[in-house]
Amino acid sequence: MFEIFVEHTFASAHFLRNYKGKCENLHGHNYRVQVGMTGELDQHGMLFDFADLKQRLRKTSGYLDHQCINELKPFDAINPSAENIAKFIFDEIQRDIEPAKLAYVRVWETDTSCAVYRR
Repeated sequence: MFEIFVEHTFASAHFLRNYKGKCENLHGHNYRVQVGMTGELDQHGMLFDFADLKQRLRKTSGYLDHQCINELKPFDAINPSAENIAKFIFDEIQRDIEPAKLAYVRVWETDTSCAVYRR
């Protein structure tokens, strides 16, 4: 079994609804996202093309970049927590790469805090 991953960064603002604490206020993060994939190699000796995976991550990150995430679908209805952002990115990228399978998406809000979504 092999594993690859790509990373990308973006900056956005958000706030958490129905939360008591400083994160209920509008604030921003410089997010770092890592998308990982596991599987077997194809006939070219590759699991998946790095450039293709990174392009898909950039497209999805671009939707969130320099936005108030709370104003974007689906975060106008669900809290834009790091956990929900990780699942959103996972689902958006996975939809475009069937039958390949993503293993996980990690979203860092800070250098020391991240959330991971795995299916």
